[in-house]
Amino acid sequence: GAGKMFCGNCFRDNALVSALRAQGHEVTMVPLYLPLTLDEDDQSTGTPIFYNGVNVYLGQGSSLYRRAPGWMRRMIGSERVLKWAATRAGKTRAEDVGDLTISMLRGEEGNQARELSELLGWMKTQPRPDMVCLSNSLLLGLARELRAGLDTPIACLLQNEAPYIDSMPDGLRDEVWAIMAERAKDVDHFIAPSRFYADKMIGRLHLPTDKMSVIHNGINLDGFEPAKHPPDSPTLGFFSRMCRDKGLDAVVDAFIELKKTNRIPNLKLRIGGGCGPGDEPFVAELRAKLHAKALLGDVDFHPNVTREEKQAFLRSITALTVPAQFGESFGFYVIEAMAAGVPVVQPRCASFPELIDATGGGITYEPTDRETLAATLEKFLHDPARARDLGQAGRAAVREQFSIDTMARNVAKLFAELAPAKTSVQTDA
Repeated sequence: GAGKMFCGNCFRDNALVSALRAQGHEVTMVPLYLPLTLDEDDQSTGTPIFYNGVNVYLGQGSSLYRRAPGWMRRMIGSERVLKWAATRAGKTRAEDVGDLTISMLRGEEGNQARELSELLGWMKTQPRPDMVCLSNSLLLGLARELRAGLDTPIACLLQNEAPYIDSMPDGLRDEVWAIMAERAKDVDHFIAPSRFYADKMIGRLHLPTDKMSVIHNGINLDGFEPAKHPPDSPTLGFFSRMCRDKGLDAVVDAFIELKKTNRIPNLKLRIGGGCGPGDEPFVAELRAKLHAKALLGDVDFHPNVTREEKQAFLRSITALTVPAQFGESFGFYVIEAMAAGVPVVQPRCASFPELIDATGGGITYEPTDRETLAATLEKFLHDPARARDLGQAGRAAVREQFSIDTMARNVAKLFAELAPAKTSVQTDA
């Protein structure tokens, strides 16, 4: 759980559990750290939150607190306090939580050994799972004890851990990767959302290739419908976290350049997605930049929208671009835009070429400089017939290949091979 912040991992896990249950599988979703913020029904309802975020934070810095009696930890880490902490959660910088990351990865040897023991003790009171699936590889510290204590195989989903770890200072980064490579030996199988990311993580975790599968992420397609009519004006869209990592500043600069030349008359820009406390100063800078150019009236901001509002947002744009260049492992926004019949314009890097090749739902460009993005968008928006064809092709491909039901079937098939006597699955989110 990421508190009040939007979390792609949480959305994916929640949708996957819902689809697995709909296909007849018994699945328990176990939330960690903070309450989940979701855009669909919470599949973890009724399950306790483990690794209480307040207790984890206090225990990391105080050996005295780690030995505190249970009643004190329950009082300090109460549901009320946890909900308050969730409202204060912002985007976590990897360099600020390096010691905590290492401690979590050390599992039973780290400062959160008590939380791990509590989680394992509770899981032993539940029906024995045939498979335990970790939400991401930053939870590898759980694998050894869960595998031994439950006598069950462990799988691990992967999603954007590498860019997060690589943003740490050199010495810290190398230590984290070394611990992860060692702890990866406790996992039976890894699942990457793209071939690009599978190859990257095979190298980083020193994995044999037969220990890795590629299963593309899927989305719940309900409500993703194309617009009945195109927008009144050509409208460029950005939908992701409103931060520098996702390239929002590059989109704003490209929009300013396009408006300066005015070769796309009446061009509008719509910006949507998650915007937490840590993102607000950056967004304020972009607003000021647009205001200085007298362009703020042509730009709409839509932070922290609901699922329905997101779908309406996608129906209101001509094309979507999220020029992230940090090594995106998948990019849900690409698939969601295509599901609504919207073509995408993405940099030729990371997982984007793979997704666009698989769907035919957009184009890529060489991200040499910011002028390249503006030039690519100008050429693309000047050819609405091609944009419409790409949007239709992408929508058809997503419905066939990238639904959450397809992902769930592929995951269930893999789990059946890893644990043939399948009756239940537990997912630590």
